Amino acid sequence: MSDPISKEGFDKLMEEWKRLKFVERPEMQRQVGAAAAEGDRSENAAYTYGKMRLRDIDRRLRELDKILDHAKVVSTEAPADGSIRFGATVTLEDRKTRKKRVYTLVGVQEIDPLQGRISVSSPVGQALIGKKKGEIVPITVPRGAIEYSIIEIEYK
Repeated sequence: MSDPISKEGFDKLMEEWKRLKFVERPEMQRQVGAAAAEGDRSENAAYTYGKMRLRDIDRRLRELDKILDHAKVVSTEAPADGSIRFGATVTLEDRKTRKKRVYTLVGVQEIDPLQGRISVSSPVGQALIGKKKGEIVPITVPRGAIEYSIIEIEYK
């Protein structure tokens, strides 16, 4: 099973993997070795912290390995028909309150609700896929159904 991700999102995760693997982990190994050379490890805070940090780094590296192995880089270019696809930044207007919302449809590993980055597989993302500017989209959220007008669709 593959998980969609933008090229930028993939590159960001790959940079994190490289930093952890080739910078942070070797440095932490050096620090743990130096702390271990000081003698009694049972009360050596630097040694204990270093071992804990190494476990955290290794855990994150394993997680990144799985994510990157299953990632499928998806194009974020605008489709010829102008419809909403992965990577689109969509401006919606609540037809009742006239409040505007802006969402960018991204992969699960890239979501950031505070920045308006929502999963393409979320209920809102699924409701928007394939729609075009000017269409009215009913979206069911926990507090009920809301009708949105699609005001703008952009691709970066």
